[in-house]
Amino acid sequence: MDSTVDVVIVGGGHNGLVAAAYLAQAGKSVTLLERLEHVGGAAVSAEAFDGVDARLSRYSYLVSLLPQRIIDELKLDIRLERRRYSSYTPLPGTDRGLLVDNADAAATAASFASVDAADDSPRWQQFYAGTAALARSLFPTVCEPLLTRSEAKRALGNDELWESLIERPIGETIESTFSNDLVRGVVLTDALIGNFVPARDESLAANRCFLYHVIGGGTGDWDVPVGGMGSVTGELARAAREAGATLLTSAEVTSISPEGEVRYHLNGEEMSIAASTVLVNVAPYVLDRLLTSSPAGAARPKGAQVKVNLMLKRLPRLRDSSIDPAAAFGGTFHINEGYEQLQAAYEAAGSGSIPSPLPSEIYCHSLTDPSILSPELQEAGAQTLTVFALHVPDRLLTPENNDRMRAALQRAVLDSLNSVLAEPIEDLLMTDAEGRPCIETKTTLDLEAALEMPGGNIFHGPLSWPFVEEDAPLKTPAERWGVATAHERILLCGAGARRGGAVSGIGGHNAAMAVLEAD
Repeated sequence: MDSTVDVVIVGGGHNGLVAAAYLAQAGKSVTLLERLEHVGGAAVSAEAFDGVDARLSRYSYLVSLLPQRIIDELKLDIRLERRRYSSYTPLPGTDRGLLVDNADAAATAASFASVDAADDSPRWQQFYAGTAALARSLFPTVCEPLLTRSEAKRALGNDELWESLIERPIGETIESTFSNDLVRGVVLTDALIGNFVPARDESLAANRCFLYHVIGGGTGDWDVPVGGMGSVTGELARAAREAGATLLTSAEVTSISPEGEVRYHLNGEEMSIAASTVLVNVAPYVLDRLLTSSPAGAARPKGAQVKVNLMLKRLPRLRDSSIDPAAAFGGTFHINEGYEQLQAAYEAAGSGSIPSPLPSEIYCHSLTDPSILSPELQEAGAQTLTVFALHVPDRLLTPENNDRMRAALQRAVLDSLNSVLAEPIEDLLMTDAEGRPCIETKTTLDLEAALEMPGGNIFHGPLSWPFVEEDAPLKTPAERWGVATAHERILLCGAGARRGGAVSGIGGHNAAMAVLEAD
């Protein structure tokens, strides 16, 4: 053995950094091993285009589920900016659209009326009052030992709301609540991010995805990290290092034993380290590959999205000339995400085709946080766009067709966007130092290659409820905190842990708490 420590953390994404900071602050000797040249995983900022001074949140892009508790306890200098506008959704084939303005209820109601959805405006307010109640009851529990299903239901204190959001397929609830197709689609999108399921999903995977999209922070708001995602993981790395954790980059783990031995490559040499506990910040499927014995047999996850980053000379004009583009792009810009369009896209992808039009949603970080752009770019009016397209399942891609599919998916994203704009988006693309258009596209296979996310699944696997069934084993600290594996000394500390997923730090926090409770 080259060394022995209390805790080895495999994977330097944000959850691994959270765990390292907590455990090192508690006096544990901690070594974190990250295969890439930098920590941060999917929560990083990068200059994606040569010669363009803009720090893009290249993979993950918004923050909702990171508890203020973690920010406070680790003394992180992180600023999260709230977006005034919730969303803008063009009505396909028209010059009208639905703008949801968090600061102007009257304007929002008028916008509902403009797309023939006046009756759904009060229903919208009532529905999201219900999700807010769910957020207030469940989000405070995510950094505590797991509740059982009955305890979580009692915490909500509203059996009808519990039935509509937890027990009943979310598509059925949406259909019974709203009458307008466009409104239904806007609501449904939160159940489909990275999730390949139909609207009426009997497995309730859509419900679980929806729940995590509406409970963050106890409000469901999604915020922009000032300075980009790299500012979040930069602060976490600082906290971990200052607490005494050792962070090793370019250290690729090759095996993990149930007894706590971790082997890895560093600077061309094979190394090994022993630990009382190994925290794993990789997908359970990857853990199975690394285990020297008794793999759990985790299924290979499958993502269902394509990610596109663009740099624009300015915001595009809209077909709806009454809407300021800064308002439309100031929240989530939904493209071809009507309820029936989403179902048609699901069916097309299920039959092996790229959906046309491709449902997508856009985020413009630079409107909320211009600091990610150089002063020169700010003065010129440049803006970033991040596009997240739905219903692009990993099954459509192979190593042999990935390049061709990447180009086809990029074209599909641009065509979908152009269908709701008053001018071609291609005309607004900046060019890099080599004269190439500033656009990059990441397929599920690209995400797997870059970040070791199997199947490009952004959640490391199927999402689970933030509570357990009545008969679930809760005897050990690892079980109570939702981080247990088949091996006592190996705990999950990433998105694959119960209550994991998104940029939350919850998996890392809960794994650290399980280690400390076991002492």
